[in-house]
Amino acid sequence: MRKKTEETKTGGRKKSEEAKTGGQLLAEKLFFDLKNCWDTAGAGDLKAVEEFAEGYKSFLDRGKTEREFVRQALELLKKRGFTDIETLLDKSGASGLLKPGAKVYQNIRGKSLVFAVIGDKPVGEGVNILGAHVDSPRIDLKTNPLYEDTGFVLFDSHYYGGIKHYQWTTIPLAMHGVLIGKDGKRRDICIGEDPEDPVFTITDLLPHLARDQMQKKASEFIDGEELDILAGSRPYADPKVKERVKLYLLNLLHEKYGMVEEDFAGAEFEFVPAHKARDIGIDRSMIGAYGHDDRCCAYAALLAALDLTSANKVPEKTVICILTDKEEIGSMGNTGAQSRLFENFIAYLCAKTRKDYSEILPRRALSNSSMLSADVNAAYDPNFDSVYDKKTASYFGKGIVLSKYTGRGGKFGGSEANAEFCQKVQGLLNKNNIQWQYGDLGKVDKGGGGTIAQHVANLGVEVLDCGIPVLSMHSPFEVISKIDLYTTYKGYIAFLREA
Repeated sequence: MRKKTEETKTGGRKKSEEAKTGGQLLAEKLFFDLKNCWDTAGAGDLKAVEEFAEGYKSFLDRGKTEREFVRQALELLKKRGFTDIETLLDKSGASGLLKPGAKVYQNIRGKSLVFAVIGDKPVGEGVNILGAHVDSPRIDLKTNPLYEDTGFVLFDSHYYGGIKHYQWTTIPLAMHGVLIGKDGKRRDICIGEDPEDPVFTITDLLPHLARDQMQKKASEFIDGEELDILAGSRPYADPKVKERVKLYLLNLLHEKYGMVEEDFAGAEFEFVPAHKARDIGIDRSMIGAYGHDDRCCAYAALLAALDLTSANKVPEKTVICILTDKEEIGSMGNTGAQSRLFENFIAYLCAKTRKDYSEILPRRALSNSSMLSADVNAAYDPNFDSVYDKKTASYFGKGIVLSKYTGRGGKFGGSEANAEFCQKVQGLLNKNNIQWQYGDLGKVDKGGGGTIAQHVANLGVEVLDCGIPVLSMHSPFEVISKIDLYTTYKGYIAFLREA
């Protein structure tokens, strides 16, 4: 009976194929078939999608700053048997060389992280790299931020990265910070994430008095100097003291953290949305959260590199994952992609895998290497149709986004992958049944942007931007699709394994 049913199904397929016209068959052969990943996912895949999304949401909630993300990543690396390469650099001789399967990492000042699993092939023949950034737009504090005005105490702020100022008013904010006291001890501060914690906010003008404000351009609704954070209003119980509200708040910080006002000058304080990552939609198909750009790609890259090399499997080529800081302000500084951090790491690997190290080895390794710049792209938003080119926009549910080039206008300030490398990546994704799509950021001359790709490409590495489409990018509550997150993770594994 089963055989007859199968024959009937097969016969039905044959009749269906015969019924197609020559043009239809030709169209199937030549057109780019952009499927919806939800349609092609099996029951097992759907369960994996949900499990991966839950892990990501939990990781994101505990990693709202670059330091916190790196700290969590380090915990995973240590559990998987990775060793700090700094502890190996002073060892010499054959006994100190890294063998295939060795797992090493380098923590760059707690804000960036690079790790590798040594492959069977020599590092000089090239490595496979995933690179992402772990910083996100936010509100920082100025170096002398605390002041009192008409019974309020506020923090004077300086925003970080490209934001729409008005989006950061009237939402609950959490304070994440690191300071080094006079005693030299580090103090980590987090206020606003625990349900019992107080939160902070930036006020806005009531509509009854906002007639003049509402006549301004959106970019002028809230000036950068008006993004000051409401921190307190209770005075210290001594009427003879000046700035009693400021003193009361400082005393609370001193009692709990040992802070004095001058500690603000060198401390790092970041204010981020206090909400948690949540499922979006009745169908729970999406995730809304702060920091998807670029932590969704960073998480997918981190897990892909770890899962590919789990169970002591030795990759053919050495696998490297780069998680950098400062991308949102140009990748500057000693923890950004424009620094020497990646070059140094490659040099360390060459020095620890070859007895006959020379300066040409890391240069040769870089020129033979391939990388996916794991960064997000702008998802098509039907509410703002005019800025997108529908033919080249990226869409929710259509999988991992390949962006051949970035930049603005005439491709200024970006990176562009060559045809050979684009086809290589497209081919390996097709081979592994990983759904991918095109992805330009928007219409020409409507804007643009860049990633860390340009900085790594400058070292001679083959680089292609490749990531997840995002709605409401750079806002306090960005949105991604769960299926795109999981498809990207699978795509990163395929690249590391086969590129």
